[in-house]
Amino acid sequence: MVKHIVMWKLLEQAEGNCKQENINIIKERLEGLKVKIPQIRYLEVGVNKNPDGYDAVLYTEFDSFDDLNIYQNHPDHKAVSAFVSKIRSDRVVCDYIA
Repeated sequence: MVKHIVMWKLLEQAEGNCKQENINIIKERLEGLKVKIPQIRYLEVGVNKNPDGYDAVLYTEFDSFDDLNIYQNHPDHKAVSAFVSKIRSDRVVCDYIA
């Protein structure tokens, strides 16, 4: 099982939205990928309630790194990723086998 975790710090204002609006957009768009990309075994989007640290986190599970690669190159994922790139100030990622 491959676990893929991404965390973002978001800009206070970006793409005409405040941070909270963009968090809501990210959450909705990422959660929508579950029905579009069959390689996703599990997907969860969390919003940090602690004022320190990153604002949002994505936790996903895949059967293999090949499946993770399919997900990352899927056009619907690329569209979400392009939006997130415009509204974030920082990003960290971790991929590991459990």
